[in-house]
Amino acid sequence: MHATHKEVSIHGTGGELEGLLWVPHQPDEVRLAAVVCHPHPLYQGTMHNKVVYRTAKALDSLGIPVLRFNFRGVGTSGGSYDRGRGEEEDVRSAIDYLEDQFAGVPLLVAGFSFGAWVGLRAGCMDARVIEMIGLGLPIDDRKLEFSYLRTCTKPKLLIQGENDQYAAKAHFEDFAGTFSPQAATASRVVFVRMADHFFTDHLDEVAGAIHGWMRDRHPDWKPPHET
Repeated sequence: MHATHKEVSIHGTGGELEGLLWVPHQPDEVRLAAVVCHPHPLYQGTMHNKVVYRTAKALDSLGIPVLRFNFRGVGTSGGSYDRGRGEEEDVRSAIDYLEDQFAGVPLLVAGFSFGAWVGLRAGCMDARVIEMIGLGLPIDDRKLEFSYLRTCTKPKLLIQGENDQYAAKAHFEDFAGTFSPQAATASRVVFVRMADHFFTDHLDEVAGAIHGWMRDRHPDWKPPHET
């Protein structure tokens, strides 16, 4: 999908955050805008991570404006790592930015690993966010608490590697089994066969899962190349 790529600055509570905004060239009005959150800042996580990039490309190919950004202390973003508290504020700042750019347009929040932890948590609590995508949720990391998903009833796609070293498949199935009936109904869990936490050599399947879920959610949409 051919898009306008813009380097942007997002006003955050810990300082200015650097970001990249893709706005597809399309004849139709914008019906959804998305932000994609990167993995752990202390382990080389940035907005250029390959899972984050491919997630953004999958959404861009559907004609959706996509914002990626660096959490505080990453790249040229101001501030410093804040153990998820400040990073959740960064997600809200990114949501604020998208609302300013696309007034009245509903939003989607996606995140990979640590980015899923803080991104989906912010998305569950923000009325502007109507859908979410989580990739590689590291539920076996005791420092990252995902219990909020048990009662979050917003539609969400959760994509996990079958061999994720930070979330055993059986553990994730047990975790999903603790969702409230309403949260379970709103959730789709996809396990990518033979994939590790980083979906190495399986990013095409990740993109396919995103496309399939989005088309099921929005059957009346046509990607720009199909119009």
